[in-house]
Formats: sequence, structure tokens, C-alpha cells
Amino acid sequence: MRILLAGGGTGGHINPAVAIAGELAKIYPGSEFLFAAVPGNMEDTMIPKQGYPVAHIKIAGFYRSLLPWDIAHNVKAAYWLALSGHRATQIVRDFHPDLAIGTGGYVSGPVIRKAEQMGVPVFLHEQNAFPGVTTKMLAPMAETIFLAFPEAEKRIPGGKHFEVVGNPVRHAFIGIDKQAARKALGIDDHFTIVSVGGSLGATAINKMAADLMAWHAEKGEINHFHGYGKNGRERFPKMLKERGLDLSKYPRIKAMEFIDQMHLYLAAADLVISRAGAITISELEAVGAPSILVPYPYAAENHQYHNGMVLQNAGAALVVEEKDYKKEWLIGEVEKFLRDPGRVQQFSQNAKKLAVTDTCARIGASIQKTMAARGK
Repeated sequence: MRILLAGGGTGGHINPAVAIAGELAKIYPGSEFLFAAVPGNMEDTMIPKQGYPVAHIKIAGFYRSLLPWDIAHNVKAAYWLALSGHRATQIVRDFHPDLAIGTGGYVSGPVIRKAEQMGVPVFLHEQNAFPGVTTKMLAPMAETIFLAFPEAEKRIPGGKHFEVVGNPVRHAFIGIDKQAARKALGIDDHFTIVSVGGSLGATAINKMAADLMAWHAEKGEINHFHGYGKNGRERFPKMLKERGLDLSKYPRIKAMEFIDQMHLYLAAADLVISRAGAITISELEAVGAPSILVPYPYAAENHQYHNGMVLQNAGAALVVEEKDYKKEWLIGEVEKFLRDPGRVQQFSQNAKKLAVTDTCARIGASIQKTMAARGK
């Protein structure tokens, strides 16, 4: 079996594609894989590290701003778009795939469209509750659209067949409970907060963490682990200084640029404060972590807000947009969790009810069934 995959721009598009490829390699031993990649983009680095070859195609989104540098970018994007159909044809013709899978990002558009036009059965995986433009554009061409959230279906016009399968979750996040995680990390039974804004960090979440630390540091009854990210390397210490905090005096509070073994920390937490990216949501569900979610305000079509609302509507999280954040609200909500273990347990149970831990197996079985019906 020859399998073409296209998904890029962010880890949220790339990691599902790699995970699906791994599952299909089990189903179809000896298969050949090829990933489409934009030169210099994240997928161009990440995918070869997983042992898969890439075929380059230049494509980019358009900026809405009229600033001179954005206009210059849009001119290049228009030029690349004009050439993308020809390049996509070359990729499909030369590789001659038996099937193609798109997981989102601009790179998916021309490649998956051309594959379908050339008679290749195509499949899509949409990670977010609010689908991206590429998924909506390609939906009428797909044999099956795999969804992480059932809420996405009503927002994808023209799709012929949908299956709710969740998002691929790393195995480390599956089957670990709070006590085992705490034992592995050496954390005691005090209320534990984990706050993180991603590898680069998030100024809003760094501010929230600093506000919380200033509130609970002297009490000494909360374990707090915070990942401030690369961009917070200088900013976060300044936030602490502005609040008169010297963390060396408080052994229950630890701030670090990057939180290693994230699966253990999320599983150990009584409360997680984070962004609401699709994969993060799925990881929170898998470990059953109650959360306060702060959607990234510049995400396409505000999709992180819609992701977070899935958990809030299920009683598994609280969502606060950056523009609405108030320190008093945050402290009040955290104190409710601190004083009411039953609330923590209920949020945790509600999160676990949403978890799907066999996403790749579901996708693989569905694709195998479709391909078998086509005699492959």
C-alpha cells in the first residue's frame, strides 16, 4: 500500500498524521509512506525525524492586514498558490498513492484536492471542534471525515460520511492515575496546580500563574508547577518580582521553562491551567484533569474557544478568554476547587467520560474497511 499524507504548520496537524501512519503501517506491513511538507515549516523538520520521507510544496495562508510586510507576504502566497496545483500533480503522479489522508493546515489543500481529482480515495481528520478552512474546503471530496469532536459535524457542509474518533493521544497519557503519577514525581497529597502555556509560553497564562502564586505562596498548602516557556524566560521572573515573590522561599512552588514528563504532571494535577489546543484537550480528557482553559485568541476562527467549550459544557473545565480575565475570578474559582474535593472529582470524572484512547485503531479499521470494499 502506498499512502500519501498531508498535514502541517503546527504540531496539532502533524502529530495526528504521524500517529495515523504508524497505525496503517501495522495494518499494511511493507507500506510506503510520503508526507507533503512546506519547506522550512515545522513538518519539514518533525516528519523526517520520525523516519518518513517528505515531498516539498510551497503554500501559505493569506494575511488580512494591509501592513506593507503582510501585503508582500500575500503576493508570495498568491504566487505559490498559482503553482501549487502543478506541484501537487507531480507529487501524486510520481508517488502514485493508493490512498491519501489530510490532517489540516495549508499544505493539505492542494495535495488532497489533486489526489481526489486523480482518482485517489481521500480521508480527512479534523482535530478541532470548529473545523479549519482546509477541512471545510476538502470535505465534499472525502470518503470519510474523522472528527475529534461531534460538534464539528454541523460545521462541515458537504461531508458525505463522518466518524467521531477523537484525537490521537500519546500512549504515556493512557492508563495512568493520579496517585501513580504523584508517586513517580515525588509529590505529596496537597492540592496541586499545573499551569503551562506551551513550549513558547503564553503571557496571559504566565500572568495568571504569577497572580495565583502571590495569593497562595504564604499559605503553603498548594503545590504549583508552572512552565513559563521560552518567551517567558525573562518576562516571568519580572512578573514574580513585581509581586514581591522569591520562589526560593517556597518549596511547594516550582517554575521552569519547560515541563518534562507532561503526562505525569497532568495526571498528578488537581487543576490544570492551559491553552485549549485540540491535542491538549484530548490529553486532559485522557488523564481526567480538571482544567481552566485560556484559548489562544489569535487561533484561526477562534477554534480554541470552541474546543474549550466542549469541556465546559460537559462540566470538565472552565473557559476564560484573555479579554475577560480578572485575578479575583481566578482566585475564587481555584479556592472552590481547593475547598471542595468533590468538585475536583466531578470535573475529573466528566473529563474522562469524553476521552477516546483508541483513535488510531478506529481510523485504521475504517480505512481498511473502505479500501477492502474497493478491492485493496
